[in-house]
Formats: sequence, structure tokens, C-alpha cells
Amino acid sequence: MAVATVAARYAKSLLDLAKEQGLTETMYKDMLFFKKTVDQSRPLLLMLKNPIVRAEKKSAILKAVFASRVDAVTMAFFEIIAKKNREPIMDAIAQEFINQYDRMKGVDRATVITTIPLTEALRQKFKGIVMETTGSKLVELEEKIDERLIGGYVLRVGDQQIDGSIRSQLNDLRLRFLN
Repeated sequence: MAVATVAARYAKSLLDLAKEQGLTETMYKDMLFFKKTVDQSRPLLLMLKNPIVRAEKKSAILKAVFASRVDAVTMAFFEIIAKKNREPIMDAIAQEFINQYDRMKGVDRATVITTIPLTEALRQKFKGIVMETTGSKLVELEEKIDERLIGGYVLRVGDQQIDGSIRSQLNDLRLRFLN
């Protein structure tokens, strides 16, 4: 079965449990923390995905890293995942949980890449563009800086991308000259 399908099922189960227990916000914060930790620690991610490392060892490491920082229900979920030998997709489960939570709350996530940090006015303008494009009321804007753009911006919302960068315009101009 595809990783995305399995991750979606586990995430839905966890979200349903969180709603039932009244721990939706707590679980959301735990999944954000887990995802951030795994994204920042490549050795941890590689260990979880490594089929040579035994499930007991992975479970012990997860317990050592997360037991004191996440809710007991979240930790129990991590242990169930470890017992089912699904540790290699834990990052996908966490991401899918975050996505399902956002859909439940009506939040759209967008990424804007610029050459300089955004001012508050620009931040609001980009949020307005996303709201207009998606029709949502809440927008979470992730900001990244990339000096290679030369100037302008790249805005990504879901699978859509608006490229208003100087680099893109220069590439278009170069292609026109070649033709």
C-alpha cells in the first residue's frame, strides 16, 4: 500500500482519537514538534527509516527523545506505530496529521520565497493573494529567503505556484532570444 494512503489512515485515526479525548490542539502541537525535530535531525530520520535497526531500539530512542516533551497519548501512539513497524513513515503520518488538522480548521498554508525578509505590509499582501486564490479565511504563511532569485518572489499554495522573480523573468527573456 502506498505510503500516503497508510499515513492518511493513521493520521485520521489519531485525529479522531484526539477529538474524542479533547486533545486536538495538544496533538497538533506534538505533531508539529515531532515533524520539526525530525526535519532538523537527519540522523533521527535516517534511523527511523533504517530497516536494519530493530523496532525495540527505535522505540527506545523515540521514548528517550519525546517522552518528556509530548503528551502521554501521543507517546502511546508513537509506541503503537513502532510495534506495527511503521516507523519509516512516521514523518509522513505527522505531516498528514498536520494537513488534516489544517483542513478541519479551514487553514491554508502557503510558502513565499523572497530575497529579503518580509515587512508586515508585504506579509498581509501575500496573505490577501492566498485568500483570494483559495477562498479561505485563515492563511499560515511560511517565509523563506533565497538570494538566487535576484529580486521578486515565488509564492506556493498547495500545488500552485506564482513566480514573480527576476530570475524567472531573465530565464524567459533568455529563451525568447534563443528562439
